[in-house]
Amino acid sequence: MPQVSRKGHNLPASPIRKLVPFAEEAKSKGVKVYHLNIGNPDLPTPPVAIDAIRNLSMKTIDYGHSAGDEALRIKLTEYYKGVGISVNPSQILITAGGSEALLFGMMSCLNPDEEVIVPEPFYANYYGFAMTSGIRIVPVTSGIESGFALPPIEEFEKLITPKTKAIIICNPNNPTGYLYSKKELELIRDMVKKHDLFLFSDEVYREFCYDGNQHFSAMNLEGIDENVVLIDSLSKRFSACGIRVGALISKNKSVIDTALKFGQQRLCPPVLGQLAGIAALDAPREYYESTYNEYIKRRDYVIEAMNLMPGVICPKPSGAFYAIAHLPIDDADKFAQWLLSDFSYKNQTVMVAPASGFYSTPGLGKKEVRIAYVLNINDLKNAIKCLSEALKVYPGRDDR
Repeated sequence: MPQVSRKGHNLPASPIRKLVPFAEEAKSKGVKVYHLNIGNPDLPTPPVAIDAIRNLSMKTIDYGHSAGDEALRIKLTEYYKGVGISVNPSQILITAGGSEALLFGMMSCLNPDEEVIVPEPFYANYYGFAMTSGIRIVPVTSGIESGFALPPIEEFEKLITPKTKAIIICNPNNPTGYLYSKKELELIRDMVKKHDLFLFSDEVYREFCYDGNQHFSAMNLEGIDENVVLIDSLSKRFSACGIRVGALISKNKSVIDTALKFGQQRLCPPVLGQLAGIAALDAPREYYESTYNEYIKRRDYVIEAMNLMPGVICPKPSGAFYAIAHLPIDDADKFAQWLLSDFSYKNQTVMVAPASGFYSTPGLGKKEVRIAYVLNINDLKNAIKCLSEALKVYPGRDDR
């Protein structure tokens, strides 16, 4: 029998999606499953974006430009100007979501066998993109004790070798919700400049920074214009994950020119998604404000409720819509599966993402889960109640 490739065989299953068959089995039995495992917001996409698709006047949906629709790139420059980032359309490459932007960035900036340093826990697909690109993720560990703050810069320095080519940060962070400060980013800037590294800055949750904290973009770090590669997406900002529209942005012309070659291989980003994106960028300020306020309400409820559970530690995130919680259990992977296959409370259960999949270092995150507070308050209350009841009866409870 022919064998699949080593790369495909070794690629890890998504920790966010690998439990889907168990969730589907539970649903087939009539159990209501609350999805806290994936950042798929239930808030409405801006009506102007839906209307742009509904009122489509095209007779034929042709190929678009490989770099993305110029109207969208121009529109994005206006958006970035509004958040203090100065770029022009030629410095923007539209991609099929932020995922493709990361993949193109890695393949454009690193050679096979070179290394990228990433604070862990990190967005699980970074590992998959790195494997696909033939490069190596080198983790530097942050801990729940500090709320997942940036590890000391000395810990980064210890990991730099002749093969080190880049650093990735996600700000605000997925999966922790931590928001890096300007001071922390300046420490990274100095290291990037000292070692002449690329800095990939994943800023897809820029709009969601709480408690009076302001987002500071890596694009505004002085002295490293040629080093920064900004990763962005419209998915979370506009509750439009399915339009698959993201962007790779850099003032380094060689990076953009190289990434465009990869873009030409896939021909063009989604044409209809871009039309929706152009329209979404015209959403009124009230849309941003109502979305923002809703996430604060959801965050405050979830974090307070989680920390009231005996044995649970859940730092309060300052951004995005995720939190990592330490649970009094033996193994989060077993617990997450058990929730779907063996537990229900009033014919309901909850799906969480085991945090082990967000760490590269073996053994870390074993008692942690990521929670995405993307459901309405009533659903969140039911989901958290299910989780609380589950922890009382889980056979592998461990309070150490």
